[in-house]
Amino acid sequence: MTPSPPTVVRPAVAAAGADRLLRHTGPGDREARHTIDWAGPVALDLPDERAVQAACGLMHVHGRATGGPVPLAVDYASVVAGVLAAQGVTAAGIGRARGLDLREVRTSVAQGALLAVGQYLAAATAREDDGPPEPSTAGPEPYACGLATLEASDGARVELETLDPLAWREFWARLGVPPALAGRGWLPFQQRFATAVCPLPGELREAARRRTLPDLRAAAYATGVSLLVVGSDPAPDVHPGPWRFTPAPAPAPAPARPDTGVPAPRRGAAPPLPLAGLRVVESTRRVQGPLAGHVLRMLGAEVIRIEPPGGDPMRWLPPLAKGTSARFTALNAGKRVVEADLATAQGRDAVRALAADADVFVHNWAPGKAGRLGLDASGLLRVRPALVYAWASGFGDTLGDRPPLGTDYLAQVHSGLAAAVRPADEPPAPSLMTLTDVLGGLVCAQGVLAALAARERTGRGGRVDSSLVSAAALIPRPARRVRWTELDRPLRTVDGHLYLGPEARAHPGEARRLLGRADFASLTTEEGTRRLAEAGLTATPVHTDLAAMADDPAFKTAVAPPEPATGHARPHAPWEFA
Repeated sequence: MTPSPPTVVRPAVAAAGADRLLRHTGPGDREARHTIDWAGPVALDLPDERAVQAACGLMHVHGRATGGPVPLAVDYASVVAGVLAAQGVTAAGIGRARGLDLREVRTSVAQGALLAVGQYLAAATAREDDGPPEPSTAGPEPYACGLATLEASDGARVELETLDPLAWREFWARLGVPPALAGRGWLPFQQRFATAVCPLPGELREAARRRTLPDLRAAAYATGVSLLVVGSDPAPDVHPGPWRFTPAPAPAPAPARPDTGVPAPRRGAAPPLPLAGLRVVESTRRVQGPLAGHVLRMLGAEVIRIEPPGGDPMRWLPPLAKGTSARFTALNAGKRVVEADLATAQGRDAVRALAADADVFVHNWAPGKAGRLGLDASGLLRVRPALVYAWASGFGDTLGDRPPLGTDYLAQVHSGLAAAVRPADEPPAPSLMTLTDVLGGLVCAQGVLAALAARERTGRGGRVDSSLVSAAALIPRPARRVRWTELDRPLRTVDGHLYLGPEARAHPGEARRLLGRADFASLTTEEGTRRLAEAGLTATPVHTDLAAMADDPAFKTAVAPPEPATGHARPHAPWEFA
């Protein structure tokens, strides 16, 4: 092979995804154009999805559970970028209706990837009292092998979920596991949402292997633990759309807070954002719901967060920065907090009062909880028909009387994504990176934006329903799982990994001959990159140290270094409006 200038291929999956979402959004102001490229503000040559995954930490986080960086076998970052582009265009249309002159929105696949790893980046860079990062997250991050997927004696693979330590203990007791041993597995099981690894004690895996699938199902049913079988079919369920919007039934009277347009900026201040002056009230936990509010806040809305008395328990999930969980502030910084006990009439009345003076109300409660609290859409819309009421769920309300817990990994299993994210030469299993939580939060936010855009035309709010499973259906995947070759996996060097560019897969014979001649494991990443370039091949260094990303000059305009207010790094907002 002789070196040749690379052909720039635009992010087709991202562009197609944005167009699909904008069609689902419905009629509205589309004067603002969207532009999506691969790298955006990241100062690296990133020619495709896999290069973005390598450079921006996705390969690293996804691979934590299996021993080293590995690509997601789907175009996840591109799908996220498509949602971001649709959000930008829809928000720009809302801003134009409110008096702003917004004509162009720019985002990138790299910014989508960085948003997806935002919590992991925050944890890796967490600093307490302006000191260095915590020892557990400083420097190159080790790989702790361990998926949560279990295998039964008949070969069935299952995924469990429970948020109740007593149900966890009782499930394993029915499999003959002593309580103390079951207890050793509880912490890694619960923390896998934050760490992307689940190093369960081997004795638990062996106990599962001694039982059949019917045995495991019976134990799960008796103890209230959710259990789904991990299939090998990557095809998603058919969904009518990523969200469903039901307009409020009657024309809205003059709202309690009439929208007078975007507030004028103070002298010397930055131009206002499209949602400036709008108010969002959220009662959410974990990732999906808080991320939806986070997106709306980045687009300019005021966000008021309802938390139980004493605060959301997630505030103390380690590592802490400035006395609060870095992962928590990654999604909730900048939100005003109101504490309310929803188990009391006074607490529920407080929520009603906030919603009556809001433009958007978002929750991710379990199915049926809103009705039991008297805080369902019909009740709040009766008081304020201009309200946009959004429910971000796991599975919606379509799975019967005993639906599984609506959490990320079960949504990956139910949607087929657990099979799609890994190649055919690996057993199907969910990624322990919270793929559907992130995408579900983004889809919820886009549903809210679509409803706000409709409200600009009609004056009416309404209800927006979205779910983790409907979001997962946005991710294209092949009809059958595909086997990988050595060219699809990161190349080990003496000080890291390289991911080969698209030329290697276009000319596999030449690439394999070069790999056979050179011992890349004895070369540094820089030397390996140079050796490949001499043969006309590109390669992207795989970022396996998120703590170093904030200091990497290539990410200077994409990632903000640790800030005094939060004590950790964060990705900048993923849109540029012009």
